[in-house]
Amino acid sequence: MPFAQPFVTTLIGSFPHTDSTDLCSRLVNAVQIPAWPQLPRRTFRENMYTQYSAGLPGIIVDDAHQKVTFDTSGDLSPALEEFYGRYLADDVDSFALSRDYAAGFYTMLDALRSTSGEWVKGHVTGPISFGLTVVDQDLRSSLYNEQLADPIVKQMAFNARWQVRQLKQARSNVIIFVDEPYMASFGSAFISLSREQVITMLNEVFDAIHAEGALAGVHCCGNTDWSVLMETSVDILNLDAYEYLENLALYPIEVRAFLDRGGNLAWGIIPNNDMIFNVTPEQLTQRLRDGLQLISDKARGRGVSIGVEEFAYRSLITTACGLGPTTIEIADRAVETLTQTGNTLQRG
Repeated sequence: MPFAQPFVTTLIGSFPHTDSTDLCSRLVNAVQIPAWPQLPRRTFRENMYTQYSAGLPGIIVDDAHQKVTFDTSGDLSPALEEFYGRYLADDVDSFALSRDYAAGFYTMLDALRSTSGEWVKGHVTGPISFGLTVVDQDLRSSLYNEQLADPIVKQMAFNARWQVRQLKQARSNVIIFVDEPYMASFGSAFISLSREQVITMLNEVFDAIHAEGALAGVHCCGNTDWSVLMETSVDILNLDAYEYLENLALYPIEVRAFLDRGGNLAWGIIPNNDMIFNVTPEQLTQRLRDGLQLISDKARGRGVSIGVEEFAYRSLITTACGLGPTTIEIADRAVETLTQTGNTLQRG
């Protein structure tokens, strides 16, 4: 689905700020598709894993030690029954983010309602990254526990549905990114999941987003087997284009098929570290254009036609990854550079 403008600017979720009011008022005007900010330094509960954990069977949120784990040492049957009861009743509201876990979500909703615009972006942690990161009392990844894997997928799917419903009250068009940093380890000894398992889990979340009338994106901030993600039902593929854009050129057939079915690319061309002080919008614009030309050239060399001009209205521009681990100075410069780079690209 082409966007109304070429190279539309948007954001990845996290920020290093601790107050959301001024931040949201700035973000809603800085980019063309605003996104609500995660604020992990405000509270541990806004960590990307803790944030979506409330209500999962056996979950333990330890604020004192800033840990979120599962306790499977007892009988999980009552908790599982309660969880699936809400799921089978289609009780989407019971999967809501509370203000304690997502202050930026509610502040951004207020900012959106007081400004004009058509688009907004939300985000949810992907089930693979959540399930491989959050462990039980024996340090076993929860995704490998049959009792927990399915609830984790459904938790993320239903939270995404809830976000879409809330965000649609402020903007008619909604995008939800599923953040999957752990996909950078797919195919290694660190992940014992098949291609089919990954696609099935992600599609359940993407399909839930589609069911609410929104677009689904996937964010991976490292290199991965991009063919796996393009084989899912996702609408927007987001990658760290500052470091890994050239890697996408290895998949010309898959990129062609992805574009043909309406797929879009979100290029994380803006550095999310101190490199931001060493680059200009003009340099980043040229870096992206050179990368797109490389993809086109590599595709042509394999008998696949992908024109550089095809990407313009099928592209979003973002930072390479979230800004939560950085400083406020880096984050502010990154957003400023993102806006300027988007303007430069849109001028042609």
